[in-house]
Amino acid sequence: MALYIDADACPVKAEAEAVATRYKTQMFLVSNGGLRPSPNPLVEMIYVPDGPDVADMWIADRAAPGDVVVTGDIPLAAKCVEAGAEVLRHNGERFTQANVREQLAMRDLMADLRAADPFRQGGGKAFSKADRARFRQALDTALRRCASAG
Repeated sequence: MALYIDADACPVKAEAEAVATRYKTQMFLVSNGGLRPSPNPLVEMIYVPDGPDVADMWIADRAAPGDVVVTGDIPLAAKCVEAGAEVLRHNGERFTQANVREQLAMRDLMADLRAADPFRQGGGKAFSKADRARFRQALDTALRRCASAG
């Protein structure tokens, strides 16, 4: 059982580390660099070369049943779900076989709409304390589910 974090834009690294430590789970923070190393022996920093989707490919190549992946990247989530890993968004929402293809299609549709109308203003809601709490609970549940299955 391992925890893989797509770390470049992850707002819940500290929360993930706290939960992973409680479960004594190896955690991999994967990024292109610029992150401070953690003194926690369970946390391994993985620095990949610059390039499109290099961190995603590193995670996708390793994610397997019994692992948990944290990412906001829907194509990476789809690959990891396909590989049998548990996959969570930063706000605790779970990607599953039942919903990841729909979310991938919606992402592609929104990209097409933005390309067709460059003045279209998008904007998400701010990341809240409630999102952090939901994430902690969802990660706790995912790690517990993986531990009991393994």
